[in-house]
Amino acid sequence: MIVLKVAPLKPDPSKIREAVRILDADGVVMYPTESSYALGANALRRDAVKKVLEAKGRPVSKLLPVIMADLSMWKRYSYFSKPAETLVKRFMPGPLTIALRKRSSVPDEMYPSSIAARIPGHPVALALVKLAKYPITSTSANISGQPPVYSAKRVPQPLRSMIDLTLDAGTLRRRKPSTIVDFMIGPRPKVTREGAISAEAVFEALAQESKRKVHRRSLS
Repeated sequence: MIVLKVAPLKPDPSKIREAVRILDADGVVMYPTESSYALGANALRRDAVKKVLEAKGRPVSKLLPVIMADLSMWKRYSYFSKPAETLVKRFMPGPLTIALRKRSSVPDEMYPSSIAARIPGHPVALALVKLAKYPITSTSANISGQPPVYSAKRVPQPLRSMIDLTLDAGTLRRRKPSTIVDFMIGPRPKVTREGAISAEAVFEALAQESKRKVHRRSLS
């Protein structure tokens, strides 16, 4: 496993390029996020996704989250609704993951019907996905069901042989994971995991946008 030390706030572009080179070759990269270290692979390549799932021992029945560079990239791989777009513009980049119906270009290994994504707030993660120009998996760098990893030195031994390159930003502060909002469960979005952003804040943002929409209609 190659380890490259990176500055958390201003990562060296040459090190990000090396990580993207690994991702382009269907390799696995460990990188820092706002909450913990994550395992990254090209989310559009089946073989790369399978490597991550096998490394973690993660069942395919669970959504495998990804990071996106921006809203424009996200819309190429998901079917967006106005409420979902409202949440993206309100909370991202940041720790909010949104599950939406996926487009056919996303392999079923990610999940048969939907894709859970966010625009990351960590400078290293954001630089990585911007340079790659495709969605990157963002699942915790741990064995499925085990605690998150906050230091590159504490990666579980079974994972080490599966990781091709690590972007080491030092020990991360322990923060809550991203909040997950699922638009696939029913007619209204549901918070399936409350993390760094409260469910109250999510629904308040949606309610405010709904009120603005009603107001605009009354003026037209």
